[in-house]
Amino acid sequence: MPSLPYIEKKYPQKAKPDMLTYEQIIAKTITLEHALDLFDPSFRETRRLVFTNGCFDLLHRGHIYYLSRARELGDLLVVGLNTDQSVSRLKGPGRPLNDQQARAEVLGGLAFVDYIILFSEDTPLKLITSLRPDILVKGGDYKKEEIVGYKEVRSLGGRVETIPLLEGYSTSSLLDKSE
Repeated sequence: MPSLPYIEKKYPQKAKPDMLTYEQIIAKTITLEHALDLFDPSFRETRRLVFTNGCFDLLHRGHIYYLSRARELGDLLVVGLNTDQSVSRLKGPGRPLNDQQARAEVLGGLAFVDYIILFSEDTPLKLITSLRPDILVKGGDYKKEEIVGYKEVRSLGGRVETIPLLEGYSTSSLLDKSE
């Protein structure tokens, strides 16, 4: 991030316990390997890991509702975030609107998102089978049995949940309105 000496001198950053610093927001984006080290068996004995994934290209009210509700289901929310190349393959030309770094930082700024892991595959199956979440969450537009990772999470004793969508709040519908 570029330094802004005038602003930093005039408005020095004060540590606030209820506010994340930019560095803390950036630090929420981790690799799968780092996640596996963090979420070792002793960590998992006392905490329920919730996992969800998506492109989160244009964060909106529906995402806020969905992610906050997902976090309420457990002790820790990990978001699998599609890389730019993955979003382009899934959503088509012109997407993503925001690059993966920007999308990760915006997600990292949300108090209810604990960690973000980028993935380049079209589906998060590798992340799901590696992380072994206690709870796998997707939006209500999915049937539970059709959610990627459903069989794998259930076979390990985990739960798969869906969260109802807020009507009228999808990135596609917002983009359609802007045209």
